[in-house]
Amino acid sequence: MPRDMIAKREKELPASRIGRLLKIAEEDKSIISLGPGEPDFGAPKNVIRSAKKALDRGYTHYSPPVGRAELRGELIRKLKRENGIKAGDENILVTTGSTEGILLALMCLLDDGEGVIIPDPGFLAYKPVVEVLNGLPLPVHLREEDNFQYDTDRMKEIIIPEKTKAIILNTPSNPTGTVFSRKSLEEVADFAVEHNLLVISDEAYEKFVYGGAKHVSIGSMNGMEDRVITLHSISKSYAMAGFRVGFATGPEKVIGAMAKMHVFTTLSAPTIGQVAATEALRSGQRDSERMVREYDRRRRYIYRRVNEMEGFESREPQGAFYLFPRFGFRMKSEKFADLLLSKAKVAVVPGTEFGRFGEGYIRLSYASPYSKIVQAMGRIEKAVKRLK
Repeated sequence: MPRDMIAKREKELPASRIGRLLKIAEEDKSIISLGPGEPDFGAPKNVIRSAKKALDRGYTHYSPPVGRAELRGELIRKLKRENGIKAGDENILVTTGSTEGILLALMCLLDDGEGVIIPDPGFLAYKPVVEVLNGLPLPVHLREEDNFQYDTDRMKEIIIPEKTKAIILNTPSNPTGTVFSRKSLEEVADFAVEHNLLVISDEAYEKFVYGGAKHVSIGSMNGMEDRVITLHSISKSYAMAGFRVGFATGPEKVIGAMAKMHVFTTLSAPTIGQVAATEALRSGQRDSERMVREYDRRRRYIYRRVNEMEGFESREPQGAFYLFPRFGFRMKSEKFADLLLSKAKVAVVPGTEFGRFGEGYIRLSYASPYSKIVQAMGRIEKAVKRLK
């Protein structure tokens, strides 16, 4: 090329190690990957059948930017039944996965230089998306002793008055597996009202809750209906990541702006994905519940095994399908992940993928078969014994 053609915004994006790790694990079959960020189950059989029938009937064209009417109707009923959120047609937008919902929401809310409070450690897309839009990420250190939940005193220290627009909330959390308590959510809600902020609530893992924990949508709380954009994912709840369907619900004005912007991004979520998602919402609950029960079994095993090993300590995850243990070996997270990859043949994600305060941690996904997790734990135990 005659000159540098790539924009500065792309150059400033962080280089994610997750893609590299997954590529290595795919190419080298001797490696066990504990890196997946999607269910290892297949989509429900009835969903597959409905998608095949729809293709045979010619459902191969665009859908309306806001989403297909039958899916939106199912989503309105789901939100009321499961989340306690009252929504009408004007409050729903079907997106190409919930990650597009994050992008659309921030595109419609942020002007140059405006701040967004984000969790650290937190989902790796939050900070780059804010930065690409010329916003200012304001990371809040989620401490292990607080069970990785927001501390509003710490939020007060980093907020920029009159320039901060929103808070991103993720519960159940990737990577920590935290399910925010109602008390924590009430504190976040009070903070948002006090500082006139919107809350973008990423609830992609809402179905994956264990051990008596309860998922609460902050958008269902009194006085928050006009202040919360809630994002959900069909990908996680029904093991349908390849169908690329998520949805957003929130104030009519914000959802309308996101729908307008949608025309200039992906236009609409895939039609066949929306047909399949409609069927999943109507009849896929038992499949989803079976999947969650199996993840709970894996969760209890991996949590016990990690805490039995010298050099590791972990809080028990209450949600999602991740364990986020702290390690006590004298090396950085990236180096430790590389060591486990080379010596144990186990792929894990370094905690620093999820922010500066992820240093000293690794993320282990239990969205891998139980037998593989058992084998991986044995390999990790042998490898870390050699570090003593």
